[in-house]
Amino acid sequence: MNTNPRQLLLLDEVRARKSATVEQLAETLGVTLQTVRRDVQRLAESGLLKRFHGGVRVPSSTVENIAHTQRQALNAEGKARIARAVAQEVPNGCSLILNIGTTTEAIAQALMHHRGLRVLTNNLNVAAVLSGNPDCEVIVAGGVVRTRDRGIVGEAAVDFIRQFRVDIALIGISGIEPDGTLRDYDLREVKVAQTIIEHAREVWLAADHTKFNRPAMVQLATLAQIDRLFTDAPPPEPFPALLQEAGVQCTVA
Repeated sequence: MNTNPRQLLLLDEVRARKSATVEQLAETLGVTLQTVRRDVQRLAESGLLKRFHGGVRVPSSTVENIAHTQRQALNAEGKARIARAVAQEVPNGCSLILNIGTTTEAIAQALMHHRGLRVLTNNLNVAAVLSGNPDCEVIVAGGVVRTRDRGIVGEAAVDFIRQFRVDIALIGISGIEPDGTLRDYDLREVKVAQTIIEHAREVWLAADHTKFNRPAMVQLATLAQIDRLFTDAPPPEPFPALLQEAGVQCTVA
């Protein structure tokens, strides 16, 4: 489904409250109960909300991400703004690594008119997009392909990436916790992403506002390991102070 702005606000409200009743959501959003019920029904059918007797909550598993198609739909407009902002900062004629994630896939789309890029990726969706740019050389890491999102993971991918050192790593993330840790769900994916960070001169994190205060099981990095953050809304507390302390340049698209 394509989430509209009201539905994104509804998701944000449920995330902030941890759970909410239909009545609470209707009052907060200033809409009718019927409108909220329709939105909740659509969001639940798409797996973006979980319903329970008396209310709704956001799926809160720390061990499993939501499906790739659902993540593509979630805040697609915000991710597109992030992608355009990143693309404006990427110079022609540089080397990049793009990892797994729907935001990095949006960035790949935004780089379609760049020239002279050399892109290494462990994301077959990114490779499929950028291989359509005749002025871009695409190098695909070897390893195990996850069928659910076409991400390439495993030790073979880690060993392959270790051969390179690129100008910029463009990475996505599943969650940024209030202690400044960047977290994801799959240890194999995290090992590849950690290697990507180690083999880049600069690390740019692309994360829409839904990633703040979102829990996940495996620590990938900390904000101190990031040079730039691109997001679609001002980061909530306590992140402004954390970003300043870590010396991260934040761009709100």
